[in-house]
Amino acid sequence: MRVLLRQWRDDDREPYAAINADPEVMRHLGGLRSRAESDGFIDWASALIADRGWGLWAVEVIGESPFVGVVGLNETRQPDNGVEVSWKLAREHWGHGFASEAAREAVRFGFEQLDLDEIVSMTVPANARSRRVMERLGMTHDPNDDFDRLEMHAELTRHVLYRLRRKSSPRCTPPGMTRQLPHLL
Repeated sequence: MRVLLRQWRDDDREPYAAINADPEVMRHLGGLRSRAESDGFIDWASALIADRGWGLWAVEVIGESPFVGVVGLNETRQPDNGVEVSWKLAREHWGHGFASEAAREAVRFGFEQLDLDEIVSMTVPANARSRRVMERLGMTHDPNDDFDRLEMHAELTRHVLYRLRRKSSPRCTPPGMTRQLPHLL
């Protein structure tokens, strides 16, 4: 395990604001975010984790980088009131498998600890990198599930939807054993 999913810290604010100010990172995520918007997200995500024990965690690479981005689970109203796995990493950490590894842990947590039957993920059709992560997770895409989503700038944007059912997720824990997740704080 190379990644740690953890609660947010104050020293995550500056690097998270830098991620949200990077045009390449934000190209498929609705545009750049201000420092105030970034800080507001951290406050919201941190409170949610403190309240319910899960959410959109800060991610670090153990022994290498104290903060690389955000990965986790969140309730979604679109398309069908499910739970979504999502990620956003600093560009310098792309291409190393960190998003896939961290998202796999979030999915595992969702199935094993939250007892979810399904986890979804969504993005715009052009976001090939995120779509590859979804496929690495074993998620499947049915074009009939695609939908239009109202974005921040009040315009409808087409989204592709990927699904992962619990039965299709590889079992990570032998039957009868309880898996502890010490890397999730």
